Amino acid sequence: MLHNRLTLPVLNRYRQLALDGLWKNNQALVALLGLCPLLAVSNSVVNSLGLGLATTVALVFSNTIVSLIRNYVSNEVRLPVFVLVIAANVTVIELLMNAFFHDLHKILGIFIPLIVTNCAIIGRAEAFASKNPVDRALADGLFMGLGFSCALVALGALREAIGTGTLFARADLMFGDSAKQWTIQLFDDYGGFLLAVLPPGAFIGLGLLIAIKNLVDARAARNMATSPASHAATHLSQPTA
Repeated sequence: MLHNRLTLPVLNRYRQLALDGLWKNNQALVALLGLCPLLAVSNSVVNSLGLGLATTVALVFSNTIVSLIRNYVSNEVRLPVFVLVIAANVTVIELLMNAFFHDLHKILGIFIPLIVTNCAIIGRAEAFASKNPVDRALADGLFMGLGFSCALVALGALREAIGTGTLFARADLMFGDSAKQWTIQLFDDYGGFLLAVLPPGAFIGLGLLIAIKNLVDARAARNMATSPASHAATHLSQPTA
């Protein structure tokens, strides 16, 4: 019984971290951080997935290391040290991508090293990892990275589907030659829609995703307000004569 009482708050804590990272405080759709690479390379699912995974790995390792050294770094040099940690992690990620995913690395180009300047990463290091133990910092980095990756892939899928009428084109860039057959042709004899794969299409697509999220949140809030449990809680909270 004591073990269950101790475990439940921990599970609730991780559940809240997951909900914040994936939805409530999504760095791309709510905080609107890291938009430069998000808008620049999200013209296909594969490009988006590659950058999303690289950003997630950078977030996880940066948060973990910052949490480990948080008690040994003075406030005067805190931010420069955090940036140095992030830069070292991103450098390792870039070298590994260049070695194992060379063609994808060439396509993503400058936006891989620009992960260093991603405000989402330095923001989580400063606002969360530097104030929390390693396990929570690691979980926060993982869920924030996955939330950013999901938004990136959703935008990439939307732009690729409208722009070229396909999904998972050039999947072999990440998954090898066996993935060349993974391309899904959504429309026959589709001429394409150039605007979707150009920079204006990225802004329009991101705006649509944010609008959809806001509609879902608004509907959930209305359903909660009209639920019997909500009415009961409101009735109980009212003072009696």
